[in-house]
Amino acid sequence: MERSQTKGLLGYAPSTEAQIVFRAADRSKSRMQLDQHLVPIDNVRGVANTLSFDRNGFLFLKRPTAVKDFHDVQQVDRIYLPEIEAIVREATGAEKVICFGTVVRTDDDASSDGNRPARFAHVDFDERTVQRFAREILGVSDAEYWLRRRHMQLNIWRPIRPVERMPLALADASGIRSSDLVIMETYGGLNDPNRPVMYGYALLHRPEQRWWYAPEMQPDEIWVFKMYDSDRCKVQLTAHTAFSDPDTRPDALPRESIEVRTIAFMPN
Repeated sequence: MERSQTKGLLGYAPSTEAQIVFRAADRSKSRMQLDQHLVPIDNVRGVANTLSFDRNGFLFLKRPTAVKDFHDVQQVDRIYLPEIEAIVREATGAEKVICFGTVVRTDDDASSDGNRPARFAHVDFDERTVQRFAREILGVSDAEYWLRRRHMQLNIWRPIRPVERMPLALADASGIRSSDLVIMETYGGLNDPNRPVMYGYALLHRPEQRWWYAPEMQPDEIWVFKMYDSDRCKVQLTAHTAFSDPDTRPDALPRESIEVRTIAFMPN
């Protein structure tokens, strides 16, 4: 029987006054003295069919893929990104979807900092960074047309092989308050050491926050989670982090995963 809950040691921003600077490609140069909290993390599998973006900020779906090798960039571009676009259209009803920021990650000790998962609770992007990506990808004129519509920034996260260690945990976005968030500057993100600053948020700990994970997550399962919504009345800002499961076997294989960021533009 699958465990209904585990406990994980999660990293949090220490205070609203703290300056959080995350240097993704060289983490020793980051400025982020984190607090550590042991928190309960619930098993999502029993409630997956009750989740919604507007209630929880995320979905947990079973979606096989035709990709055979996620380390083959051409195969990912040719097969996986169209699959992601279709999943986002299905999940949101979007008229237009753009994909960006594809990153393959592992917690293997031999991996570079840029490929390793983040070990603190965070939200990748704020509004200005989402809009900047839209302008860079679409061009200024086209972006202004689409940004006048409701738009959402969603991440799609998939394990490349069954997750034996360092799973992903998501905070239920309905329980995140604006006062829980601290502005975060990220340099060298999305596996590009020269990428200019991106703005997002680190999360402050509050006992009422509720966390979810999927034990032994499989390659045909995905998280789809919302981190920005131009409709401020909607649930958003889904904080997430990798965490150490205390029940992880000593011989567990390193986690390997792929994530794709998207912006979904709604019909008028």
